[in-house]
Amino acid sequence: MTSLNQIGKQAQIAARQLAILDTASKNKGLIAMADALIANQTAILTANKQDLANANEMPKKFLDRLMLNEQRITDMANGLRSIAQLSDPTAQIDRGWISADGLQIIQRRVPLGVIGIIFEARPNVTADAAGLTFKSGNAVILRGGKEALQTNLAIAKALREALTQSGLPADAIQMVSDPSHQSAQEMMNLTKYIDVLIPRGGRGLIQRVVKTATVPVIETGAGNCHVYVDRDADLEMATAIAVNAKVQRPSVCNAAEKLLIHRQVASTYLPVIAKALIKHGVQLRGDEAARKIVPEIIPVTAEDWDTEYNDLIMAVKVVDSLDAAITHINDHSTHHSETIITNNLERGRKFQEQIDSACVYVNASTRFTDGGMFGFGAEIGISTQKLHARGPMGLHQLTTIKYEITGNGQIRK
Repeated sequence: MTSLNQIGKQAQIAARQLAILDTASKNKGLIAMADALIANQTAILTANKQDLANANEMPKKFLDRLMLNEQRITDMANGLRSIAQLSDPTAQIDRGWISADGLQIIQRRVPLGVIGIIFEARPNVTADAAGLTFKSGNAVILRGGKEALQTNLAIAKALREALTQSGLPADAIQMVSDPSHQSAQEMMNLTKYIDVLIPRGGRGLIQRVVKTATVPVIETGAGNCHVYVDRDADLEMATAIAVNAKVQRPSVCNAAEKLLIHRQVASTYLPVIAKALIKHGVQLRGDEAARKIVPEIIPVTAEDWDTEYNDLIMAVKVVDSLDAAITHINDHSTHHSETIITNNLERGRKFQEQIDSACVYVNASTRFTDGGMFGFGAEIGISTQKLHARGPMGLHQLTTIKYEITGNGQIRK
């Protein structure tokens, strides 16, 4: 088993090679990686079946994240091909100017360097992260959870072989084969080699990394997302959005966990929306006002308002005003994604201005918070902090700036 220090050294060497790699070579590598996923589909699915068989302790609601099939592998390959079509941020110059002293100053995009990613049972992260870091000129060290270990290793093996066959540095993509807590802790403190660490998973994992890592961290993922139905909402639209945001894929971070509804329309709208959600197997937990309208709703607890369920559970609250909805969301959200359903554009704009979250919608499902949906090809994660990136993180967010200054003998006086 290769030590993390050795992995870090190899990643640093690869990062220096990637930093000067031209865009055509990067795209060639991405296409080769996509083809390798399809060519190694049988081996990857075999490894995934092994992981699924061993996932005895995993809650059933998370098995969907772990499971791969032919279509999901095809989607992963298509994601890599999509990234190849995107513009290369490191080929860009942000701006340039001449200073008062006659210095030519150029601000350009450069890679972050070595990116570490600690994630849970989502094997697609391996391909998405590899593609985005490679195109942006970064090396990546991936440390997945034990539940997806065999799948992740099979995917990483295919990607690395594709790079080798293309004459590109395979150490641009490295998978830590030790899924222990010790390896995660060691990775959190590998400041000599890792430039930034990105945790992807549940709130527990994210907070553990944020609190204990000495490597700089970008906080991502936890999604206590809200749908607010305004008094001027269209009932049909509100029902469709609430159901989609909660039901389409409840285990992911952009699924809605809370439903707020204006008191003036609650008696009419809540029975219809609740019936549609219950029909899809959603357990509703609500405050006293919601339970008076729909008796099937079970009592909510104070803890519910701050809980990311990742399951077919939704908490319901009746509010007196838009201001009350905004206050409740800002107090309890994880600052991920929130939406208002309204035909009043002024209220929609106020909601977008005053909600302190990365993605704030008017009349659309929170499920659109996704790098692919935003046109980024894929995403490295969804940042819920404000430095240095926020929201879905694509290629641009995996770069920083560098100043190149050229003079003709100037000295400072």
